Amino acid sequence: MTTTTNLASLASSAALNTTSSTASATAGTSSTSNADSEQRFLKLLVTQLNNQDPLNPMQNAELTSQLAQMSTVSGIEKMNTTLSGLMSQGSASQVLQAASLIGTNVLAPGNTLTAGSGTAPFAVDLAAAAAQVKVTITDAAGTAVRTYDAGAMAQGVHGLTWDGKDDSGAAVAAGNYQVQVTAANGSAGVASTALTVGQVNSVKQGATGVSLDLGGGRTASLSDVRNIL
Repeated sequence: MTTTTNLASLASSAALNTTSSTASATAGTSSTSNADSEQRFLKLLVTQLNNQDPLNPMQNAELTSQLAQMSTVSGIEKMNTTLSGLMSQGSASQVLQAASLIGTNVLAPGNTLTAGSGTAPFAVDLAAAAAQVKVTITDAAGTAVRTYDAGAMAQGVHGLTWDGKDDSGAAVAAGNYQVQVTAANGSAGVASTALTVGQVNSVKQGATGVSLDLGGGRTASLSDVRNIL
């Protein structure tokens, strides 16, 4: 009986399916899957050799090609396993790095300032140099209590402070306020991000990476931290 089975295609498909399923498995499971793929390949090879046409047998080049394909797919499996291990190590390293920030004040994107305990530090992150930078402080009702020009600033992070007073120079009531920063070059706006201070209370590894608990329901990713105070 003559077989029309394409051994290389079947073996590659089986092995690649195994590769995708073992990308997130342990090293032991990966080794077992590799062995299963090789056993399936050998069975297919023996079946093809047993059922080949005696008058038109498989050529040496064909056999060598199929063996090479199996070796390549096996190598891809091992590489995926290695990459998965490196990614796990990278995640663990990020958690350890973030854990060292517990109890430390950091600057991260946010707009809440607290008045009533002296000056309130914050910062602005400019995507480009700006000729005019305007700061507006609003209360819980959204009413502006303080507005001032911070002047021209270069690209990057710039530290600022609010003295806790309104436009008339009187101290505002204790509580939380919102800061808004706008930047421009003439009529062209410049992307700006307000940064406020938060203390890292804890760290957590999630599906999207490491997140920092800054208290008051505020969280930030490790990459969001602009400065460590």
